[in-house]
Amino acid sequence: MTIYRKAQRTSQQTAALLTLSEVSLGALLLVVLGASLPHLVSSLFAWGIAMGLYLLIAGLVMAFWSGGPLGWANRVTLMRAVLITIVTAAVWTPLSPLGHWQWLGVALIALLLDGVDGWVARRTGSQTAFGARFDMELDALLILLLCIGVMLKTPAGAWVLLIGCMRYGFVAAGWRFPWLQDALYDSLRRKAVCVWQIAALLLALVPWASAPVAPLLALSALVALTCSFGVDTLWLYRQHALKRR
Repeated sequence: MTIYRKAQRTSQQTAALLTLSEVSLGALLLVVLGASLPHLVSSLFAWGIAMGLYLLIAGLVMAFWSGGPLGWANRVTLMRAVLITIVTAAVWTPLSPLGHWQWLGVALIALLLDGVDGWVARRTGSQTAFGARFDMELDALLILLLCIGVMLKTPAGAWVLLIGCMRYGFVAAGWRFPWLQDALYDSLRRKAVCVWQIAALLLALVPWASAPVAPLLALSALVALTCSFGVDTLWLYRQHALKRR
């Protein structure tokens, strides 16, 4: 029994080391990309934000992943996390015109990779609950960061933060109303709204977007997201009511 426990402990330690090596490679990628994009990560403050956020993400991966190699789908998602940390750092620092375009480019690549990790997971048969949650949380973080960027860099007011905070509010409401935590059906509408809100926020941040256009784009994302959450909330409530009968 003692030998079995020692072998099990050794196996767990080996799995943890494999995971640590992968998230460490992610940190190395962040350093390389940050150094190659000096217009985005241009100060110690920006580096501190990027590295601090990445260490937080890496710590959560270490805590919630079962251990061992992440698999290709989660590696793609981890690459998205690296890009999002760079987007985060650039939100809080002044950007030159070139830096602004680079910031939009990095955010766009992070958006495009959102579809890649799911495709890789399906092709390799490596879908996991962890991978789905990891991907979803990064989507929410990217949207919130883009909202902050729109608020700081366009005439749109603080109301635009409602777009980024709505999902977190939905999760918080689930603590009070547990039926909101029930599984939702797969929905093309939900995916389309997610893509549109990110696309609308990116378009609002394009330098040639005029003063009236940026708020209108953000407003369209807010309206679409509100309607989508409304449909899902109503469906969950009806399912809850049926169970109580």
